[in-house]
Amino acid sequence: MSRTEEEFDKAAQECRAVFTKKLKDYGCAWRIMRPQSVTDQIFIKANRIRSLEIKGTHKVEEGIRPELIGIINYAIIGLIQLQLGYAESDDLSYETAVALYDDFMHKAKSLMMDKNHDYDEAWRSMRVESYTDLILMKIYRTKQIENNDGKTLISEGIDANYYDMINYSIFGLIQTDPS
Repeated sequence: MSRTEEEFDKAAQECRAVFTKKLKDYGCAWRIMRPQSVTDQIFIKANRIRSLEIKGTHKVEEGIRPELIGIINYAIIGLIQLQLGYAESDDLSYETAVALYDDFMHKAKSLMMDKNHDYDEAWRSMRVESYTDLILMKIYRTKQIENNDGKTLISEGIDANYYDMINYSIFGLIQTDPS
């Protein structure tokens, strides 16, 4: 297993632990969220990261890492919502939600490994702040696609943007790993 693959798995495991604990606390209450609301939730988290990067201080204890984890987990929620549609209630079992989460995280990892091969790990030379800007750009693209009723002329769809948000956030987690 490559170093990048091991680092991805470690970051993904950290995200999964948060997702499963919140799933135990809240169930799948997020199932009622329409796609636009999921995108807006990701925007809030990315915007806070950028604000913290620019200001250099924070007044709320949570720092950048929890926000990156939140982006990853909400992007996976977004992918689940795209696949299943939103619901009027908490309609998924714990086991089904975790299985869907694992499936989308696996797909994100496969995509990252393929792109990482082609780009020769260029992400390692990037500044962490660049990941934030790229995530925000992907959010604005996603909002535009949502405003166009999910239709694109030449571009990838909402799902591709969610996968990119996951992978840029994973890179941020890897680059800021305190261990």
